[in-house]
Amino acid sequence: MSALPRVHDLARLVRAPAALSVPGDVLAGAAAARRPLGPGLLGMTASSVCLYWAGMALNDYADRDLDAVERPERPVPSGAVSPAAARAVGCGLTAAGLGLAALSRGRRGLATALPLAGVVWAYDLVLKPTPAGAAAMAAARALNVLGGAGPGGLRRALPAAATVALHTGMVTRLSRYEVSGAPRAVPRQSLAVGGAVGAAVLLRGRRRPARDRVLAAGLTAVYAYGGAAAQLAAARSPAAPQVRRAVAAGIHALIPLQAALTATAGRGAAGAALACALPWARRLGRKVSPT
Repeated sequence: MSALPRVHDLARLVRAPAALSVPGDVLAGAAAARRPLGPGLLGMTASSVCLYWAGMALNDYADRDLDAVERPERPVPSGAVSPAAARAVGCGLTAAGLGLAALSRGRRGLATALPLAGVVWAYDLVLKPTPAGAAAMAAARALNVLGGAGPGGLRRALPAAATVALHTGMVTRLSRYEVSGAPRAVPRQSLAVGGAVGAAVLLRGRRRPARDRVLAAGLTAVYAYGGAAAQLAAARSPAAPQVRRAVAAGIHALIPLQAALTATAGRGAAGAALACALPWARRLGRKVSPT
């Protein structure tokens, strides 16, 4: 009988600290839909975190042969976590995510969580190496945002979901080159997409009170700088290490983006509180890679 994986190895398997980028999706959706920040929203956040971690575990299970060649230090190819254990973690976290959604909002919660779980599994087991891979990952993030909005607030939350999806698709496309290095055009295109995302956030907040507009502008600047600096470095020298740093920066940049979207929806205090997770995500990301 094989030994149980260590906690640290499980944290590496699911990229545990990267889950700090998940609650902001749900919060941005709830803010856009004008939903109260109650226990149901907390449950949907926990559900999304579980499904995110499930996706990371399934990713390493599905990529175990490729990682044995390209990323042998990862938990599965290194032998720290067996393929069976990675698959079991993915299944268990998926069940936990669906259960939490059902407990939080009943059938309405499942109506959002089930499609999200389906996209996660489809991405990891089928779509990741295909041209549809980036779109699938973007769809998963969009569904996270809509999960915060709930069935009655989907239309109001669609612009926020589309903004997060655009950023996610860009980062996912860039991540294809983490091992081989990227053509210079790819990080340059990422810079352009990041600029478009920032502009979209500022335009959404133009009718809000001055305090929320100023906060959203500041958070958008943090988003733009955090992603652009690493992408510019990758554009200048698009070797694999620079690309990996740009991808990690893109993942972390989700937090100020979500915070800015929350502020533009009139929840400035919640957006400011959410932004406080960014330094923790960066610090923990140096211990457990988010990519």
